[in-house]
Amino acid sequence: MAGPRPAITTDVVALPLPRRPLDPSDQVRRWYENELGWPVVPGPPGSPPSLRVGLRFDVLDLPAEAGRAALRHLTPGSPVAVRGDRLRLLVSAGSAQEVPGVLDWLEWGALPLDLTALGEGDLMEAPPPPDQGPAMAVRPLEVAGPAAAADVRHPVDPGPKGAVRRPGLPGHGGVRLLPRGRSAAVQGAAVWLRPPEPGGEVEASLPTLSALGGGGSAPDLVRVLDTVATHCHRLRLRRVCAQPSGCP
Repeated sequence: MAGPRPAITTDVVALPLPRRPLDPSDQVRRWYENELGWPVVPGPPGSPPSLRVGLRFDVLDLPAEAGRAALRHLTPGSPVAVRGDRLRLLVSAGSAQEVPGVLDWLEWGALPLDLTALGEGDLMEAPPPPDQGPAMAVRPLEVAGPAAAADVRHPVDPGPKGAVRRPGLPGHGGVRLLPRGRSAAVQGAAVWLRPPEPGGEVEASLPTLSALGGGGSAPDLVRVLDTVATHCHRLRLRRVCAQPSGCP
């Protein structure tokens, strides 16, 4: 005779729902807000978020080939980003409005320079954190000589890619506005060449003017501007001379 049959339960064990993977852009936002305390503006679905410029820092946007010479004036902790053939040097907040006057004082103000200053009200594409960023397509632009930037391409359109200016705001220092409808996803995503250090006060490492509270170990903004203006001008002359009948 068979023994008693085991009781069959009909209770359904509640299983937790599978977690949705974190949105990469949300991870980027959390890193900037929690680790650095930088204000972030979410981007459209599938697009990276943007950083608010003018609160913790301003930005100088210039050709990478011209900007590599300025790296020697920066401290190791000065954040620098790169996107395609454009370099973004972070400078102290409030510097953007000083750029035209400094360039005039240095006698660069009357010349067309491929140099953009982004300040209050502007946005900059947020590069992913260093441990999440894609591998760079160019060798690091350190000051080891011209060969250190041999892979940097000459820009076809030298506009400030990925730098978004809100309509109606006054421009700073020869700034060209980003044309409406133009995609910011040009020549790949932005990456950190020298990433900001979490947990530190980034302001102490940013180029600034003494009148804006600089001094100590902060890099001198005047030297940085003089260097980048010189190399932007040289780069422009080289391009002009490369064109047919460009040089006498």
